[in-house]
Amino acid sequence: MKRAFLSLPLLLILISSSAPSQTVTPPSREQDEKGIKQVLTAFVEAWNHHDAKAFSLVFAEDADFTNVRGMSAHGRAEVEKFHAPRFATNFKDSNQKITEIKIRFITPDVAAVDARWEMTGAKGPDGQDIPLRKGLLNFIMTRSSGQWLIMIMHNMDLPQQ
Repeated sequence: MKRAFLSLPLLLILISSSAPSQTVTPPSREQDEKGIKQVLTAFVEAWNHHDAKAFSLVFAEDADFTNVRGMSAHGRAEVEKFHAPRFATNFKDSNQKITEIKIRFITPDVAAVDARWEMTGAKGPDGQDIPLRKGLLNFIMTRSSGQWLIMIMHNMDLPQQ
């Protein structure tokens, strides 16, 4: 009996060392930051192509969006619907770029992201050119099934200095 008892730990060690590992290595912080920056790149590219569908795809299905005037949309489909007429009018010639990004991880799957932006080519409601605009995008991004998406977005114009 004593012999069987001593063999059991050895047997468990052998079984566990020969079994394939079921643990998944989580992405590194560097990989997560890269994934978040890829979302921002897709966001800007879709904006600059004035493509409301592509723009909406960087948002989670149940995302919340708020623009600089406090107008909002809930859900990916509503984000697309909100932007389509604007991309066809006031922003049809606009060009946006992100000039600075700050990322703070709240949990491994939730990040707060601040992105400073600049925009040219926008037109006012009267069709007049709007001079260079600068602003701040504040995002809460979440990772689901390995993909980062925008869950909440607030946008603001910053005063010209």
